[in-house]
Amino acid sequence: MKALLRYLIPYRNRMTVGLTIKMTATLAELMLPYILSHILKNVVVVQDISLILLWGGAMILFAAIACVGNIIANRMAARVSADFARQMRQDLFDSTLRLSAAQADRFTIPSLESRITSDTYNAHSFINMMQRMGVRAPILLIGGMAITLMMDAYLALAMLAVLPLIFVTVYFISRKGVPLYSGVQQAVDRMIRVVREDIQGIRVIKALSKTEYEHRRYDTANADLVKKDTHAGVIMGSVNPIMTLLMNGGIVAVVALAASRVARGQSDPETVIAFMQYFTLISMAMMSVTRMFVMYTKCAASARRIAEVLETDEDLPVLSEGDYPREESGAHIRFDHVSFSYTGKRQELEDISFTLPRGGRLGIIGATGSGKSTLIKLLLRFYDVTEGSVYINGQDIRTMDKASLYAIFGTAMQQDFLYDDTIEENIRFGREIPHDDVVRAAAIAQADGFITAFPDGYAHKIAAGGTNISGGQKQRLLIARALAAQPDILILDDSSSALDYKTDAALRRGLAESMANTTVVTVAQRVSTVKDCDRILVLEEGRVIGDGTHEQLLADCPTYREISDSQMGGAFVD
Repeated sequence: MKALLRYLIPYRNRMTVGLTIKMTATLAELMLPYILSHILKNVVVVQDISLILLWGGAMILFAAIACVGNIIANRMAARVSADFARQMRQDLFDSTLRLSAAQADRFTIPSLESRITSDTYNAHSFINMMQRMGVRAPILLIGGMAITLMMDAYLALAMLAVLPLIFVTVYFISRKGVPLYSGVQQAVDRMIRVVREDIQGIRVIKALSKTEYEHRRYDTANADLVKKDTHAGVIMGSVNPIMTLLMNGGIVAVVALAASRVARGQSDPETVIAFMQYFTLISMAMMSVTRMFVMYTKCAASARRIAEVLETDEDLPVLSEGDYPREESGAHIRFDHVSFSYTGKRQELEDISFTLPRGGRLGIIGATGSGKSTLIKLLLRFYDVTEGSVYINGQDIRTMDKASLYAIFGTAMQQDFLYDDTIEENIRFGREIPHDDVVRAAAIAQADGFITAFPDGYAHKIAAGGTNISGGQKQRLLIARALAAQPDILILDDSSSALDYKTDAALRRGLAESMANTTVVTVAQRVSTVKDCDRILVLEEGRVIGDGTHEQLLADCPTYREISDSQMGGAFVD
């Protein structure tokens, strides 16, 4: 909870004002039964209209203060809790974006989505409730008990005898709440994961007639959530009935004692009337306290999950050049005996070494799972190498500031995304890139033709995920996005797989003519995409089994020759 409470510090003045108003309104509300008792006992009997109007006006005034004060305080509480939640969500989102790939893998994307949505909502609800009830309930509870003790200590003690039982019940049940609601949130994570997967794969699901299968998979996750939520709800929901039972028992005892005391002249009906009203206020306060305990258990579980992300230390820090000195190889990119493992159990890449000069063209080809994309992730420093080093311009990338490192690259990956905006904004992607550069990038990416075919051209709206354009058009827009900022290093990670051979060849010619000073790294499944590269690496199970030009590999690498012959029979479209 400490990680969340610090977000309230900027609002402490507003909260102080709001809580002061809430306190004043609650004290005014607390006076109403006492004034009513005074009117019934001391004013009505003298039959003085002026006194009745005076004390009646006092009741109206206190009631108005309570009403207006509570409205103002509740509105202030709503604004504070909304601003608190907004800042917390913003920081949580920022922390999520700063997570390394390994950290994101550990948390999982569905869990991160759940933390930003349902967990922050639980925290928001608790802070809002605490401002509205955190002052009012204790004042009604303590103030009501104090006044009833002054009015009739004997009856008050009978009522107060049940309060320890209530507090013990609330305490022991609430202790179970945090682990229970942590389990609920984990079940929410699993359900979100299924929903996310199904939404992303809806076309495949329909094409393979697997709707019923996905229904069953979702139902399993949903049933698990319902089971855990029901279990938590039943246990935490037992607080109110038990508390109501104890409070009603206290009321019965008070009524029985009050009847006896009135009959013996030890008390009077007016005091009993006021006493019952205070008992009602105390009961309402106890109900509020139990609701706060239930909300606290939810918030505590959510706060723990939020804090895990907020307090996650950066695991890819910028390291010292003293530990990783520069080298003078003259290469733009160099991999020096690089090995890497995601889990530490098996090597995804093993002893990878190559150099690439500025403006060079490197092609990487191999079967699925051979380590092609992993190599790209290491170049971008999404992960750190297990062994060896990666250099750009002679500098180990572990010593480079991330902003400076990423500014070097333009990247287009097969699974990149388009968002709901115009074509131009999707290519610009929030960067300060002039319209002419956007058009230039689209032309090189062979996208300008289909863009200008739309009536509104570059202002044409793209649906989220690019669902209203073809796969080839989507890939060309992604390549245009990578080219728009004129990067030093262009990475094309299987980003032209949906292009026909003619368009792919035109794209390669455009890159060669217009991006001569840009170093290009191309990952592909097709030989035709990489055959013009200055150097081609053939990967198999994380090892380099072929290294050379297209002609050299055809002569010396059986695997490359087999891929080439199987795809095109040795012929290519230029």
